[in-house]
Amino acid sequence: MYKIATSHEFDAPAAVLWDMLQDFAHIERWWPRHDPAVQIDRVDMEGEGIGMIRHIYNKGYDAPVSERLDALDPANLSYSLSIVGAKPMGITHYQAHGRIASLPGERSRLDYASEFTTESGKPDDAEAWLRMAYELMFAGLAAAVIRGAGQ
Repeated sequence: MYKIATSHEFDAPAAVLWDMLQDFAHIERWWPRHDPAVQIDRVDMEGEGIGMIRHIYNKGYDAPVSERLDALDPANLSYSLSIVGAKPMGITHYQAHGRIASLPGERSRLDYASEFTTESGKPDDAEAWLRMAYELMFAGLAAAVIRGAGQ
């Protein structure tokens, strides 16, 4: 099992970040709109609440990345998700946990940790792809805050 832990600080209150991240069905509110690395074409939803799956169809990718909401804890501003179905980059198992912490001065930090397994010989490619996705997530959230809390 491989693990990644990363975090990013934002010039926004924790409640603003939570509003965007807890709205699992609407990742387009905050995902980067103009980054050529991974652009969302569309998102199809399956189910509601805990257990719902968002099928994210990205431009230039054959299959969607399907993420299942495994947990949502408003009291602790935390959530968990898994990639289900066909997985990218040789990943065979993936689960991630995000938690938002309040910082002084109306700022916040998103702590994000994941664990994954891969096909034999693929962990470096998978880790590089995941880290790129996390940087896009952080950039998108930061831009959404500037635009007005993901509106």
